[in-house]
Amino acid sequence: MTPTGVAIRDVREQLFDAADRILLRDGPSGLTSRAVTTEAGCAKGVLHRHFDDFDAFLAEFVLDRIHRMDPQAAALRESAGTGQVVDNLAQALAALFGSVAVAIVALVTFRDELRARLRRTWPAGVPVLTDAAEMIAAYLAAERRHGRIAAGADVDTLGAMLIGSGHLLFADRTGTPPDGSDVRRVVHAVVSGVVREP
Repeated sequence: MTPTGVAIRDVREQLFDAADRILLRDGPSGLTSRAVTTEAGCAKGVLHRHFDDFDAFLAEFVLDRIHRMDPQAAALRESAGTGQVVDNLAQALAALFGSVAVAIVALVTFRDELRARLRRTWPAGVPVLTDAAEMIAAYLAAERRHGRIAAGADVDTLGAMLIGSGHLLFADRTGTPPDGSDVRRVVHAVVSGVVREP
């Protein structure tokens, strides 16, 4: 608990939620410690009472948002053997890239110190994209066990291709996001050669 009686976890969530809104609305350049505390409706010093500095806050924010993908990853793996592979993948990509994930990728590439901090626990790739590629590969591996993906399919490469293609489809859009048919078309182009279902 803080001296005001507010649980620390609540303050962290309040600050993280404020960072989400700023990142989606104003992009990485708008994400400052002052903007976060103002958006969260708390005093300027609150952030620095809970985090060593702003980059420490951002690193924990990014890791927290990555962990929020865990339920989505579990749901996707559990969908293996049901529905259509292309539809399952298209829905997962739309959910992933329709969230704050694309904005977090921009944030990580925008801030050198944040990338350096994340490298301490995340040795390769861009957080969110790497985790998402692993999520897709795990799903494809499960579908391969069900016989709905070719036995020799390189699921790790396919996962990376789907995430890269999804990122290109959704990234840096100022207008209307792609619709379901756009996402499905991209997924079909990547996996059509390995899908084994009617």
